[in-house]
Amino acid sequence: MLVALSFAMFACFIYLLISGRMSATTVLILVPTVFALIGGFAPDMGDMVVKGIKTIAPTGVLLIFAMMYFMVMTDAGMFDPIVKRIVGAVGGDPVKIFIGTVALGYIVALDGDGATVYMITLSAFMPLYRRLGLSLPMVACLLLQCTGIGNLLPWGGPTARAAAAMKVEMSDVFTPLILPLLACVAWAFFMAWIFGMRERKRIGVVTIDTTQLIEHRADAGWKLYFNWALTIVLMASLVLEILPLSYLFMIGAAIAMLANFPQYKAQQEVIAKHAPAILSVATMLFSASVFIGILNETGMASALAQSIVDVIPNQVGPYMAVITALLSIPVTWLVSNDVFYFGMLPILAEAAGHYGITGAEMARASLVGQPVHILSPLVASTYLLVSRLDLNYGETQKFTIRWSVGASFVMLAVAVVLGIIPLYR
Repeated sequence: MLVALSFAMFACFIYLLISGRMSATTVLILVPTVFALIGGFAPDMGDMVVKGIKTIAPTGVLLIFAMMYFMVMTDAGMFDPIVKRIVGAVGGDPVKIFIGTVALGYIVALDGDGATVYMITLSAFMPLYRRLGLSLPMVACLLLQCTGIGNLLPWGGPTARAAAAMKVEMSDVFTPLILPLLACVAWAFFMAWIFGMRERKRIGVVTIDTTQLIEHRADAGWKLYFNWALTIVLMASLVLEILPLSYLFMIGAAIAMLANFPQYKAQQEVIAKHAPAILSVATMLFSASVFIGILNETGMASALAQSIVDVIPNQVGPYMAVITALLSIPVTWLVSNDVFYFGMLPILAEAAGHYGITGAEMARASLVGQPVHILSPLVASTYLLVSRLDLNYGETQKFTIRWSVGASFVMLAVAVVLGIIPLYR
């Protein structure tokens, strides 16, 4: 029953999301609630959702204060010199702007956190997007490629889970994947060129004056250097995990506010100015906690993963690495990384082991779906991106999915050709 219920819930969820009949917030709350009632889980629904809220709360706090931090820095003019240099380098050429977007996105993605990618890149490029009227779904698609691959760095999460589940060294999983990951980076730049050519054909190359892009502000003086020093220290602390990420951004936001807007009235004005955008992200994010809590606590996620394993015939055992890679594309969109890597992957690996496929090879194969996983409704940072660009969540999914699937196939093809993931064993 759980399998049928989970498939029906996802079908309803995807239809309502893609069709645009309901907002993402409404779908995330009502769809799992209805299906939990149908499944007879009414007495336990409250506890399930509370567990989902506890799961999402640290990320929610992180995103709220990360938004506040970067919005304060934007108001303080920290990104103005970057915008001036970017405009000087790319002008009003959509091709160069999109390539610059991907380049900056990948640089920031080295910290393994999607929220910082979106906040920093959009803070730098948003004036250009708006001035030229560039396609924001294209922008979202490109940045999702950056975070999908950045998430695969050893400190990003999925790679560590795969290595732990297979009980192998991190270096045995990640190091061989460097070339396939670089191929995905090249794919993103190719996408930027395609999108840029489309936009160049639509709007042409525009002559831009930086005074049209940058709000006139008083000379930042020492504050500019202080803000950049604070941001560098914050980013380094995030990578080193000196403190929990959410707490680091809380401290950073407080210091940034105090340094740049020392007067109480000015602080209140900044908070009021950005409250609608922050509230929009927080609302959508905590709505997702209903979906996450019910999906996991009812057992639907585990039942869904197990049902997929059960339908794999024994005859395909020698191809299990490639099958795992292909399965990871849709399954990691449907269920959390924890369910896939700690619940499903060990079962697949046990079957593959009979044919000489190693745990490290299975771990590598299991990571192929991550460019698509970043689109999952279970990934919190994607709500931040959609909100910052003022896009429809379902439309963003529909536009991006084929390009992200393309990235997964690029990664798989290169890995198979190089023997990193065995085609047949």
